[in-house]
Amino acid sequence: MRNNDQTSKQVATAAIKMALSDREQENQLKVAYQEEGLQVAAIDFGGEFNSSIKKIIERAIVAAKREGVIEQTHAEQGAVAGATHEALNQIHPKAVGFDVGGKIGVARKDDHVSVAIFFEIGLLHLNEMAIGLGHRVAN
Repeated sequence: MRNNDQTSKQVATAAIKMALSDREQENQLKVAYQEEGLQVAAIDFGGEFNSSIKKIIERAIVAAKREGVIEQTHAEQGAVAGATHEALNQIHPKAVGFDVGGKIGVARKDDHVSVAIFFEIGLLHLNEMAIGLGHRVAN
């Protein structure tokens, strides 16, 4: 596997783990990933899927900026927005019209950025689980 492919896989794995983590695990992962040269962030979300799309993208960008994963440039914010949008598109067919909740994980190493979104898609107590994943270059 080429180095770029390995970095993409490493960043995608980190984003998924952040999205699946609880608070305690999240803090441990932040420390461990920092030692590996990755920057990571995570944030919770919830609401009706269609009306939450914009808020989910905004939350991903805000969390990434707050945790130092990205700088406040159009290119870097656009990379997170694009990766988040891709992750949402993967879940859209299952989630449209339902309430969703879950967690967004963002990870970066060098110019590789991945966003993973863990969804609980709910109808009463009959929840479906899904993960969407997007990757972009931030530079």
